[in-house]
Amino acid sequence: MKKERSIELLNKAVADELSAVHQYMYFHFHCDDLGYELLSGLFKRTAIEEMVHTETLAERILFLGGDVEMKLSHEVKKITDPKEMLDLAAKMEEGSAEDYNKWANECSKNNDSATKKIFESLVEDEEEHFENFDLEIENLNKFGDNYLALQSIEHSKKTASKNV
Repeated sequence: MKKERSIELLNKAVADELSAVHQYMYFHFHCDDLGYELLSGLFKRTAIEEMVHTETLAERILFLGGDVEMKLSHEVKKITDPKEMLDLAAKMEEGSAEDYNKWANECSKNNDSATKKIFESLVEDEEEHFENFDLEIENLNKFGDNYLALQSIEHSKKTASKNV
């Protein structure tokens, strides 16, 4: 087993996951502020799942005798338009799934089946995230601004009913 290479790939994945956490929380804050509860919740839940991924990756790095590098793969993009948020999120998830699939295959070739399994599991999760974001993109395309308006109205109803 080539532990050094596995540790390197795992740390690249940590950087991707941490970047996703930061990006999705930024999106969550802005969607929440705009009253888009469904989108806000989706970004928050996805960020939490990415945190769990980071923990799994870090545990494997430490098991292999490496050190966890807490670097980001990219800076947070200051996007506040919901459609652009979803487009970026879908692109990020698709890219992660592709990378993790390649890295799983590389770990297999390097006789590291445990790390391979982690990457395979991450591929499944990232594909599910992609599917969630893609569905929201379809909803926005199908229903337009009405889709966002309905979310905002629901938020207003809940807020108003708390004050009664």
